[in-house]
Amino acid sequence: MRLKTVVASLLVSCFLLCLSSLVFAEVAVTVYNENIALVKELRRMSFPRGESQVEFRDVAARIDPTSVHFVSRTNPKSVSILEQNYEYDLVSASKILEKYVDNRITVFTKDEKLFEGTLLSFDENNIVLGSEGTQGTVTVVSRANVRDLSFPALPGGLITRPTLVWKILSESAGDNEVEVSYLTDGLNWHAEYVAVSDLKDENLSLAGWVSVENNSGATYKDAKLKLVAGTIHRVREMPKRGVYEGAEIMTAAPAVTERPFFEYHLYSVEKPTTVKDDEIKQISLFPETKTTVKKVFTYDGRNYPNEVRITLEFVNTEAAGLGIPLPKGKVRVYKEDVDKALEFVGEDAIEHTPKGEKLRIYVGNAFDVVGERATESVRQITKTLREEMTRIKLRNHKEEAVDITVVEHIWGQWSIIANSHPFVKKDANTIEFTVKVPAGQEVVVTYTARIGY
Repeated sequence: MRLKTVVASLLVSCFLLCLSSLVFAEVAVTVYNENIALVKELRRMSFPRGESQVEFRDVAARIDPTSVHFVSRTNPKSVSILEQNYEYDLVSASKILEKYVDNRITVFTKDEKLFEGTLLSFDENNIVLGSEGTQGTVTVVSRANVRDLSFPALPGGLITRPTLVWKILSESAGDNEVEVSYLTDGLNWHAEYVAVSDLKDENLSLAGWVSVENNSGATYKDAKLKLVAGTIHRVREMPKRGVYEGAEIMTAAPAVTERPFFEYHLYSVEKPTTVKDDEIKQISLFPETKTTVKKVFTYDGRNYPNEVRITLEFVNTEAAGLGIPLPKGKVRVYKEDVDKALEFVGEDAIEHTPKGEKLRIYVGNAFDVVGERATESVRQITKTLREEMTRIKLRNHKEEAVDITVVEHIWGQWSIIANSHPFVKKDANTIEFTVKVPAGQEVVVTYTARIGY
C-alpha cells in the first residue's frame, strides 16, 4: 500500500468515525484584543452506558487544553468526563516513517527501482534501509529520488486533525446535546478607521471596520461572532504550536451592535459568519458618520526639534457627530482635493476611546512651518537654583496665518519669571503657548524659568 493510499484510507476512516459520533449544532466565537478567543460549541453526541472513549474532533490546533469546559445539556448530572487527552500528532509522511522505524517498508524511486528492507533511520535527505541476516547490507536512498513509499498496514496513533480524547462516564445510553467551550490563541482582532477631511479641514467623515485574524488552526462555520474591546489580564501566554501564513483577505458587512460588558465593550455581529483558518475577515463596525474637526500645529522643540507636527483633533461626543465607543486601531486619513479626489495624508493609532474623550490623530509634519529652539542662557544662582532663558523661533512660509501650540517641558521646582507670550500650565512639568504666526513671517517666543532642585 503506497503512502498516498495510506493517508487517503486514514482520512476516510476518520471521516466516517466523526459522522457516526457527532453532528454540529452551533458555534460561537468571542475574540479578544489579546490574541485569544473563547470558542463555544453545541454538538449532538451519542454515548453508551458506562465508561467509553470519545473523540471530540475539529478543535483549534492552538487550543489551551486546560481551559476546556464540558457539560451535557441533556443529562447534566449523569454525564461527566473522567479523563482528557489532547492529541495533535497529525498524520504526515515523516510521522508514518517514525512509526515504521525497525519495521519493513518498500521504497519506489523515480528511476523505477524498488528497495525493500527494515527502516533503520531517516532524515530530510535520506532513507536508510537494512536487509536481514548475517550478510545483511545497508542501503541509503536519497529522498529527492523517492517516488512512493509502501507500508504493510496502517500505523496506529496518528490522527488527521487536532482532537480531544475523553474518557466519558454516562449513567444511560443515548444522544446528548453537549456544550463545550475552550480558549485558543491565534485569534485576534483590531479596528481600522477611514477618515476623510474636507477642503478646509473643518469636518471629518469617519467609518470603522473590524479585522478579525484567524490563525488558530480551525475554521468556524456560521459562527456567532463577538468581539471584546478592552485589556484583559492573563496569567501566562499559551505556547505556540505553529506558524500560519498566506492569509486571505475576506470582506463582509453584517450589522454590528455594541454594548457595555463587565468593564469592557462588546461588539456582536448580528448574523452568523464563517471565520476560515488562515483568513483575515473585515466587518463593518459602523457606517460613515461626520464630526467637526480642528487642525492643530504643535511644536515640541525639546522632543522633536526639527518637526512641527500636524494633528487632527475632535471630541467623541454625539453633539460633535460621534458618541461611539471606539476600540483601539489604526486611523488612515484622506483629504479632499480641489478636484474632489481623495489623497492620503497620514495615519495614526488610537487607543480604546470611550464617549466624551478627545482624540488627537497625528498625521505628519508641516512642510511650510518651521520651529527652532535654543537655550539662550543659564545663570547659576546657588548650588540648587538656576535661571534658564529659552528662545523659540516660529517661521510660517504659508500664504495664510497659522496658530501653533508650543509645548515646553520643565523639570524640578520651577516658576516662570519672564515670558513674551501668555502660557498655560498643563501639568507639573509642562507649559503651552498658543502663538499666531502671520503668513510669511517669523515670531519669537521667549521665557525665563527659575528652577530649583
